[in-house]
Amino acid sequence: MNIERIRALRGPNLWSKNTSIEALVFCEENERLLDRFAAIENKVRSTIPGIGALRATGLEQSNLALAHILGKVALRLQVEAGSPVTFFHVADHMDSGYFRVVVQYEEEDLGRAAMDEAYALIDASLKGDTFDLPASIAKLKDIYEDVKLGPSTGSIINAAIRRGIPVRRLTQGSLAQLGWGSKARRIQAAETDTTSAISESIAQDKDLTKQILAAAGVPVPKGFLCPTFDLALDAFRQLNRKDINKGVVVKPSDGNQGKGVTVNILDEDHLKIAWDAAKPFGSGIPIVEEFIPGHDYRFLVVGDKLVAAARREPPNVVGDGVHSIKELIEIENRNPLRGEGHGSALTKLRLDEIAKARIAKQGFNADSVPDAGIRVVLRNNANLSTGGTATDVTDNVHPELAHMVIQAAQLIGIDVCGVDVVCQRVDESLEAQGGGIVELNAAPGLRMHLEPSIGKGRDVGSAMIDFMFKPGETGRIPIVAVTGTNGKTTTVRLIEQILRYNNLRVGFTGTEGVIVNDHLVDTGDCSGPRSAQKVLIHPEADAAVLECARGGMLREGLGFDMCDVGIVTNIGEGDHLGLNFIDSVEDLALLKSVLVQNVKPGGLAVLNADDRHTVAMSRLTPGRVLFFTSQPENTTVAAHRAKGQPVIVHDGRVIQISVDGIEASIDLTDVPLTNNGLFTFQVQNVMCAIAAGLGVGVPIDTIRAALKNFQSTPDTVPGRFNFFNHKGASVIADYGHNPDAIATLVNTLKNVPATRRTIVISAAGDRRDVDIIEQGHIVGGFFDDIILFEDACQRGRPDGETLKLLQQGIAQAAPATAPRVVEVRGEFKAIQMALDATRNGELVLVLIDQVNEALDYLKTNTTPA
Repeated sequence: MNIERIRALRGPNLWSKNTSIEALVFCEENERLLDRFAAIENKVRSTIPGIGALRATGLEQSNLALAHILGKVALRLQVEAGSPVTFFHVADHMDSGYFRVVVQYEEEDLGRAAMDEAYALIDASLKGDTFDLPASIAKLKDIYEDVKLGPSTGSIINAAIRRGIPVRRLTQGSLAQLGWGSKARRIQAAETDTTSAISESIAQDKDLTKQILAAAGVPVPKGFLCPTFDLALDAFRQLNRKDINKGVVVKPSDGNQGKGVTVNILDEDHLKIAWDAAKPFGSGIPIVEEFIPGHDYRFLVVGDKLVAAARREPPNVVGDGVHSIKELIEIENRNPLRGEGHGSALTKLRLDEIAKARIAKQGFNADSVPDAGIRVVLRNNANLSTGGTATDVTDNVHPELAHMVIQAAQLIGIDVCGVDVVCQRVDESLEAQGGGIVELNAAPGLRMHLEPSIGKGRDVGSAMIDFMFKPGETGRIPIVAVTGTNGKTTTVRLIEQILRYNNLRVGFTGTEGVIVNDHLVDTGDCSGPRSAQKVLIHPEADAAVLECARGGMLREGLGFDMCDVGIVTNIGEGDHLGLNFIDSVEDLALLKSVLVQNVKPGGLAVLNADDRHTVAMSRLTPGRVLFFTSQPENTTVAAHRAKGQPVIVHDGRVIQISVDGIEASIDLTDVPLTNNGLFTFQVQNVMCAIAAGLGVGVPIDTIRAALKNFQSTPDTVPGRFNFFNHKGASVIADYGHNPDAIATLVNTLKNVPATRRTIVISAAGDRRDVDIIEQGHIVGGFFDDIILFEDACQRGRPDGETLKLLQQGIAQAAPATAPRVVEVRGEFKAIQMALDATRNGELVLVLIDQVNEALDYLKTNTTPA
């Protein structure tokens, strides 16, 4: 067995809506039917007892290939690492020995690593070697802990998903985008994109924060910046006079997460330990401030609301009269709730210099054995990140105290703020009890509120989402997705113009690039999911129109979770068949149906009623179906319309519209693209565009105006039926590259009068032989002169092979008068030969290969129509 390729399907795909790893696996003949050596199955099951049944229920007697075991093991290993994944699927091509193994992932790095570990486990089983499962799971757990979302970011993102807001992680860390385009927002952990850098900088400077708060009358502890220990001694002696003896706190002036913080320091020896502990953090300048007796409270302010409050207890252990303090720490750290970093409910306890100093102040050392019931505090600060615990007190907070912490957050300008308060109780105001606000935190940790050690967890993630998005808002922009064999690019450009006429800034993708608000963002063939993401991440995109080609769907899935309108123009018989296991038109239709399967509920699936493959897709969409047709008597459309469902019908020179209460018609004499309705394929593109416009709420009169002013030029739709004049002849450039497209062009050109017809044609090397022959057959029966050239890239075929196949098809056409056929090396030589030979009243069709270069050549050597 060999894994030949691994892909990450990062969006809805051929197999499911789940993000998944797809491995292309080759199995030797004796590995395809494991009943021949079922001991391998038993070996795997004994290695991973929790793997469960390897055969589906009811198929216990079915054949099982190694690839099936690979998928099940890769899934189970992710579960063992802590990831809640459930889906796997194996598509087998038993005769060829190839299998596509699809396994859901939550985190891509974990999914890839699990596939590697699954392969290693099976390989060890085949060789009779031992596989170290605990080590493998430990490795995967480490990967998962490194890449998964922490509890703070996770709570916000989960709340967004529940609200229907699309989410995209922008890094492996905590930076994420919520929403699309111009309606998107960003978070980094618990910090929003509206917290300014100035506000964050102030919050990081604890001394400056206290100055601003004190100036506004907010109670804060007095303190001093102490870059040297001598200054720290002076501050200590001033703040801790013998007649007061309140103690002091030493902490970094710009630290976080409780690192380097020591509280209630009462002597100069302890001061030196605390000052040394604080100095390595932040700027290296500790702050010494007065100690306020009381409990440590964290208040979470979101906008102008107090959404949670918790009392934090410092990390501690309780003696049992048997174990030393060091051993008690080790025992507590075995608590499954405690872990490293922010991914666990509690953080492991530390036995560092701060802890040793605090233990010493209580008359112990790390090896001391405290009596049963004796509580030993390991540090006085109660941050969860240093091992503390939390008790929820949200429901007990006094209104004046709540007002005070909200005011403090707003004075500094932090949207989501963790306000640290020291006071005796929360059911009284600070003024009444003499407490104080000790610091403010931008991007505060949320886990103490989500999963407090004691008390009710608070849905603070939803509170943040409610702050960032108004009621009913989802951060979505209208998305129109277009797929099919032919007509995609023109349809995309038509829809873009309709939306632009509706005063929207439009981002769109296609085979010529990515354009947002009339600015070119990327060039090349940009009809895949990564290009879609370039639109959806762009702040100027009020709407997106996305061409979705088969290749991108296969490689990565869709670039979005769902669309408002999904369009399938048609399904052709000869479009890229024989590639990537898409061997039949039924395979191709199933792949294209991924788009309509991901139309949002209530959205619009726009389907060609004249194409049986697209009609069949109507059963698959969660949205509503709109059928369009160029055959007024189409029975599918008639039945659909009788049920009150939306339809658009091409009837002669008129398009009839019946959509959601709109009964209208558009005269095709007012749509130049269609040549008064004679160009049927363009009429179909127009019907798709009308449906899209209505599907996203564009008024019908706006749609009319946009269509009236749309021209098929090399600038608007490059390589899509572009007209040029040359010596009184009509020259048409088109990127038709499959039999269906060429047949459509031929049928259309029958309506264009000409004294002689010439075609310049090549064929893509990655098409099947039968498709290239069919292209030759189609043109051989219609054109008088045929000029053949070879594509710049033959995609694996030897020189001259595609031309021979085209010649074979031309010969099979056997028209009454055989066409004159010439072979030329080079696309531009072939174009120039056609231009030189053409005369007034003739027609030349150029099926271009290098789109932009060929169009530039034609612009230079002809006159635009």
